[in-house]
Amino acid sequence: MTTTEAAAGQTVPRTREVLTYPDFGRAVRELAQTVADSGYVPDVVVAIARGGLPLGGALAYALGTKAVGTLNVEFYTGIDQRLADPVVLPPLLDTDAMHGLRALVVDDVADTGETLALVRRLMSEHCDEVRTAVLYTKPTSVVAPDYTWRATDRWITFPWSDEEPVRPRT
Repeated sequence: MTTTEAAAGQTVPRTREVLTYPDFGRAVRELAQTVADSGYVPDVVVAIARGGLPLGGALAYALGTKAVGTLNVEFYTGIDQRLADPVVLPPLLDTDAMHGLRALVVDDVADTGETLALVRRLMSEHCDEVRTAVLYTKPTSVVAPDYTWRATDRWITFPWSDEEPVRPRT
C-alpha cells in the first residue's frame, strides 16, 4: 500500500500493482511462452514507445524474433492525465517494409486501450497479420489484447518509470 497526497495535505491510501525487475523477467518469459504456445510466430515485434520498449526488446529476444520496430505514440501526459486522442510522433516506422509480415504489437499496459487500438489499426493496414501483447490489461480497455500477462484495475508502478529522470550532478 502506498499513499498519494490529497488536498490540504491529507494522505489518501492508494493500492498499486508494483512490478519489480525480477518480476519483469519472469513476466516476459511467461508472456513469451503464451505467444509461442498459441502457434503465432511474429516476423517483427513493434514496441510502442516509451512504455512498450523494455517489453518489446525482451519479448523479441525470448521469441527469437530479430526484427524490432518502434512506434512513438503520446497519449499520457502525466499520472491520470492524457490527450483527447493518442498521437503518433516522429520518427515514424517504415510501414512500407511491413508488407507481408506478421507483427506483434507490444505495450506495457492496455489502460484505456486507445494507444494499442491505434497502433494495431495502423499496422493492420500494412501487415498480413497483427496481434497484440501487453504486461497488464485493465478492465477499462477498449481493446482485448491477444496476449496479456496479468489483469488489474490498479495503478501500475513499472521499474523503469518508478524514479525521477537522472539529472547532472552539481
